[in-house]
Amino acid sequence: MRWKPVLLAASILAPVGLVAWGALTLYSKMGTAVRSGPDIPTTTVKRSDVTFTVNAKAELQGGNSEMLVAPMMGGASLTLTSLSSSGDLVKAGDVVAQFDTTEQEYNLKEAEADLAEAEQQVIQAQADSQAKAEEAQYELAQAKADLRQAELEARRNPLLAAITARQNTLAVEAARDKLRQLEHDIPNRLANAQAGIAIQEAARSKATMKAETARKNIESMTLRAKRSGYVSVQQNMSGNFFFDGMKLPNYQVGDTVRPGMAVAQIPDMSSWEAVARIGELDRGHLAPGEKADITVIALPDKKFFGRIKNIGGTNGPPWDRHFDCQLALDNPSPQLRPGMTAQIVITTENVLWVPAQAVFESDGRSFVYAQSGGSFVPLDVKVVRRSESQVVLTGAKAGELVAMANPEEQSKRAQAGGALQALPK
Repeated sequence: MRWKPVLLAASILAPVGLVAWGALTLYSKMGTAVRSGPDIPTTTVKRSDVTFTVNAKAELQGGNSEMLVAPMMGGASLTLTSLSSSGDLVKAGDVVAQFDTTEQEYNLKEAEADLAEAEQQVIQAQADSQAKAEEAQYELAQAKADLRQAELEARRNPLLAAITARQNTLAVEAARDKLRQLEHDIPNRLANAQAGIAIQEAARSKATMKAETARKNIESMTLRAKRSGYVSVQQNMSGNFFFDGMKLPNYQVGDTVRPGMAVAQIPDMSSWEAVARIGELDRGHLAPGEKADITVIALPDKKFFGRIKNIGGTNGPPWDRHFDCQLALDNPSPQLRPGMTAQIVITTENVLWVPAQAVFESDGRSFVYAQSGGSFVPLDVKVVRRSESQVVLTGAKAGELVAMANPEEQSKRAQAGGALQALPK
C-alpha cells in the first residue's frame, strides 16, 4: 500500500518525461539554437566608418558636356571634312567639325533658280491680272455707254416709224443684257486672275522654303562650340559591326556619320567628373553618394574629393566583366585636363559591419549566429558590400554578440574530441 502513491506518480511523470525528452531532441536537431560554449570565438556588430580601396584607372572629363551631333538630314550619311583633335582648346563660336556641303550647295543653287523663276511667274501673273482688271473695267464702261446711247435713241421712238422704234427698243434690251452679263462675269474673271497669282505665289513660297532649308542645312553642317573648353572626339559608332569589348576608334576626317550621332563634346570645365572602369567583383563595394578620395596621377601633391554619381551596368566578355563608375569632383582645379588618369579610394560612412568570418551563407541566405541567452540563434542579414576582411550588412543591431565560427560544427567537433576551428570564409 505504501508503494501505490509512488507507482502512481511514476506512471504519470514517465509519459511527460518522454514527451519533454523528444521535444528537446527535435529542437536540437532543427538547429534553431545552439548552446554556446567557452571555446566558440565571438565578436560584436560594430557601427563605424569602413574604407574600401578600389584600385581602378579613372579618366577625367568635364561634367554637363555640350554634345555636338551630326545634323538631321534625312537618311543620308554625312562626311567629315574637318575635325578638331581631342584635347584642343576652343572658344565659344569656334568651328569644331565641318561636314561636306557639296550636295546641299547644289540643292541651294537649284532652289534659288526655282525661286527666281517663281518670282518672274508671280510678276507675270500679277501683270496679267492687272491687265484683265483694266480690260474688264473698260468693257464695263463701254457697255454702260452703249446702254445710255441706246436709251437716248429710244426716247425718239414716238417720232419715228414703228419699225425704227422697234429696232431702238431691241437695241436698248441688248445693251442692258450685255451690261448685266459683264457685271456678272467680271468678278469671276478677276477671281480667276487672283487664283493664278496665288498659284504662282505658292510655287514661289515652295522655292523659298527649299532654298531656306538648304541654307539651314549648310549652316548646321558646321558644328561650333557654344562655350570654351577642351574638345573630346567621340568614338565612331557608325561602323557596320564591332565585337563586344572591342575599343572603337574615334572619328576622323573622311569618316561618314549618321544623322544624330555625337561627333564630339565640349565638357564643362567648372564641373569635373572621373569615370573609372572597375571590375565586376568590386561592384558590391560601391553605392551612389559615397565619398571618394581621388588622386590625379599628374598632380600627386594635390588631393581631390568627390562622390559617386552613377554606377553603370556590367558589360564586357566573361573573362573581363566590368562596369563604369562616374564620380563628381567637389573641388575641381584649373590644372585638370580631360583624359588625365586618377586612383580612387571609396569610404563608406557610419555602417554596420562584422568580420567576414562571422557571416555564413546557405541556400541563398546570408546569416550570422547571434547570441540569445545561452545559445546562438541564426539571424538573417543582408550583405550590402564585402571585402576580404569585413562585411557591411543590415538586419543586425550594433553591439550584438555574434559567433565567428559555426556553433553547430564546433559542437559536433567538441563532441568528437576535435579542436575548435573557425570556418574559412
